[in-house]
Amino acid sequence: MTALARLPTPLHPLPRLSEILGIELWVKRDDLTGFGLSGNKVRKLEYLFAEAESMGADTVLTTGGIQSNHCRATAVAARQRGLRPVLLLRGEDPGIPDGNLLLDSLLGAEVHWCTPDAYRHRRDALLAELAAGVKAAGGVPYIIPEGGSNAVGSRGYLQAVDELDMDFDHLFVAVGSGGTLAGLAMSAVAGRVHGIAVCDDAATFEARVRSIALEAGRPTPANWWVDDRYRGPAYGVATPEIWDDIRLVARTEGLLLDPCYTGKAMHALCEQARAGQIAGRVLFWHTGGAFGLFGRGAEVLAP
Repeated sequence: MTALARLPTPLHPLPRLSEILGIELWVKRDDLTGFGLSGNKVRKLEYLFAEAESMGADTVLTTGGIQSNHCRATAVAARQRGLRPVLLLRGEDPGIPDGNLLLDSLLGAEVHWCTPDAYRHRRDALLAELAAGVKAAGGVPYIIPEGGSNAVGSRGYLQAVDELDMDFDHLFVAVGSGGTLAGLAMSAVAGRVHGIAVCDDAATFEARVRSIALEAGRPTPANWWVDDRYRGPAYGVATPEIWDDIRLVARTEGLLLDPCYTGKAMHALCEQARAGQIAGRVLFWHTGGAFGLFGRGAEVLAP
């Protein structure tokens, strides 16, 4: 069966940004895993869909925010594999979709909405109820957790480090659900892995990474930690300083970052380089998310 992700993704230097920051900066282009399937989610979905298909599933259910990269990638992957996508999204129907939600609609994903409070406290129960409805209608459901972040999905990033042909002193990656960081933490990657939290606090993500590793039955030998100082006021909300670095990277390297994930992780990297807190060869793992720029024109153009 055709692979979902286009691998290996490119690894290349960012010379102009390196000169500005005073470090040797490289980028791992997981934004180039595909178009509709772009981003870090695809490495996880490769393993999750394999399990779903081995179980005879005809419907995949997953969950996330209204502009979830993971939900969009899941819907694309489902249609490519002939499965039906069902999404539970946090928020309210905006009427006219944009960004990832536009693609969800184009793909004909079945969308269900829930309030932030219900999402926080009853997300798993709501997914189970939707799965029960699929079963009652004669279907075979497979539930994919938020962000594809469990022991199965994390294998995508446990394996991803095999594509690196050099060592790095530091590696920066955005953390939104914990699966990507868990895979890297379980690997033998060299250097310190900086997981930059985009929403919850460090303790929450550290516990999540350890839980995924425990589920996978693997240790976490990599030198990793979670930094929650750059998450901004809320999920999907970027400060003016984060937008400044998103523009800087676009205008010096032609690299597109988003305000939900990669923009926050790159801002953390830039701030630490400016402060002299990191040095040597640094890797920025680009986890995708460019669709998150759409509908944010006022912020993009802000002085």
